[in-house]
Amino acid sequence: MFDWIAYAWSGAALLVVAVVFWLVSLVRKDVSMVDSLWSLMFLVAAIVFASISDTAGPRELLILVLVSIWSLRLSAYITWRNHGQPEDYRYREIRANNEPGFHYKSLYIVFVFQAFLAWVICLPLLTAINGIRDFGLLDYAGIALWVIGMFFEVVGDFQLARFRSDSKNTGKVLNQGLWRFSRHPNYFGNFMLWWGFYLIALSAGAWWSIVSPLLMTFLLLRVSGVALLEKDISGRRPEYLQYIRSTNAFFPGPSRN
Repeated sequence: MFDWIAYAWSGAALLVVAVVFWLVSLVRKDVSMVDSLWSLMFLVAAIVFASISDTAGPRELLILVLVSIWSLRLSAYITWRNHGQPEDYRYREIRANNEPGFHYKSLYIVFVFQAFLAWVICLPLLTAINGIRDFGLLDYAGIALWVIGMFFEVVGDFQLARFRSDSKNTGKVLNQGLWRFSRHPNYFGNFMLWWGFYLIALSAGAWWSIVSPLLMTFLLLRVSGVALLEKDISGRRPEYLQYIRSTNAFFPGPSRN
C-alpha cells in the first residue's frame, strides 16, 4: 500500500529544506551548495516517510541504512571538494542566463526544481519502506546492485580527487583505474545504486516506481551528467578527444586503445 499522506509530508519537508538552503545561498551568493544538498534530500524524504508511516515493513531499516550511507558520503565528498572554490561554472552560466533577478529566480530554477526531482525519484525508497512483503531474491539482487554502485561511485570519486590533487596533472585527462573503463564511473555507480533501490521496491510490489531509475538514468546521461560535463570539455582539454575515442562514455568496457 502506498501512503499518500507520508509522501505528501516528505514533499513538504523537501520544500522547506530547499527554501532554507536557498536563503543561505543568498548570503553566500553561491548556489553550488545545492550539489551538497541533493543527496541529503533523499535521506530527508526517507526519514520523514519512516517516521510517519503506520505500515512500515521489513525493509525500513535496510533502506534507511543504505540511503544514509550513500547520502552522507556523497554530500560530505561534494562539500569537501567544493570548499574554498568559487561558484561552479554550470551555475555561473545559469546565473548569467537568468539575470536580472537571479537571486530570486534561483529559488525555483535551482532549489525547488531539484527538490521536486528528488521527490519523484525517491518513490522506490518510500514504497520499499512501506512494503510488507517478505524478503526475496529481488531484495538481495537490489542490495548487490547497490554495493556495486557504491564501489564505482566511491572509488571513482577517490581516484579523481587523488588525480586532481597532483598539480602535475593540471589540464590532463584521468584514464587510469576505473576511469580507464568508463569516462564517468562515478555516474555509472549512481545509476547502479538507483536501479538497486528499484529492485528492492519491486520486491515490495511497487513495479510502477520504475519511473525513478528511468528519470535518474535520463538525468545522468542527457541532462546534468555526461551530456553537460562533456559539452565543451574537449575544447578545454584537447587530450579528451582521444579519451572519447578510446573509452566508453558510461557503461564500463575494455579500452579501445
